[in-house]
Amino acid sequence: MKNTDKLIIIYFHICRCYDTDLIAHCQRMSNNYQPDFTDQEVITIFLYCLIIEKRREIKDIYNFADNYLRPWFPDLVESYEGFLTRLNNLNEVFPVLCRLLIEDKMEVIHPEKIRLYQGLIASVVDSMPIIMAKGPRSFGAKVAPEYCDKGYCATKKLHYYGLKLHVMGFSVFDKLPLPEYIGTSPASYNDLKVFKPFWEAIHDRAIFADKAYANKAFEQWLLENNNLQILTPVKKKKGQKKLEFMDKMYSRAVSQIRQPIESFFNWIIEKVGIQKASKVRSKKGLFVHVYGRFAAALMIMTWDIF
Repeated sequence: MKNTDKLIIIYFHICRCYDTDLIAHCQRMSNNYQPDFTDQEVITIFLYCLIIEKRREIKDIYNFADNYLRPWFPDLVESYEGFLTRLNNLNEVFPVLCRLLIEDKMEVIHPEKIRLYQGLIASVVDSMPIIMAKGPRSFGAKVAPEYCDKGYCATKKLHYYGLKLHVMGFSVFDKLPLPEYIGTSPASYNDLKVFKPFWEAIHDRAIFADKAYANKAFEQWLLENNNLQILTPVKKKKGQKKLEFMDKMYSRAVSQIRQPIESFFNWIIEKVGIQKASKVRSKKGLFVHVYGRFAAALMIMTWDIF
């Protein structure tokens, strides 16, 4: 089999993370607390097939593992349903794995690569839709209602049922942003509402965002109390047909700095197919879809071997 070296690298990295952090999020209180087909093997197969074999559907991942990876994983379960159950039961592991991978990336990036704005670390922020159903189908969708609802994506001009993936990352010269914060919210939630608690807890930062995050009173509070600047394109006033020249140039400069976060979303969609979640049927499956695929993307960003 090709790419055995990459399979081994992923497996050993997952084992290291599992022994130090992940095990606390998937301990079993039953007689079967140490299954023959281990949690480390489940996670490895999922990530390997996503990253290396470009398999986007869980069923395709299992079929590939069944046909080609059994010599490496002889205790692989005998059915797709069994594999899906094991994977979904590990849903709480993947957000923690994302955090560990971000920490790994932070250890190797050179501080001079991170952009500064007036002496402050520059960050970019945006959100993207995770679409479980769209168009007429969005009216009847009911999966994971505690995390999803119906919303509207202005960029795509699309009504959909699902959730938003929110990312704030360090602005890096000539590179995609380095994620610092990731989270989700129902599709209808206001983007600023999601980030308010996080921004209230950090200091000395310049954050470049789009117009959805503009709030003069909150921006002034952050500046006075946290030395944190929120920079967004200038909104037109009521009845104003076009921006003044200086406002237009300022808005263009802000948009150019935050443009890489949009490129990051396009890149992650291309690499791991995170946006389309129409086949997800449970809350656990939704968490695996979002955070599992995000973890796969972080591995690609962090490791040059991919």
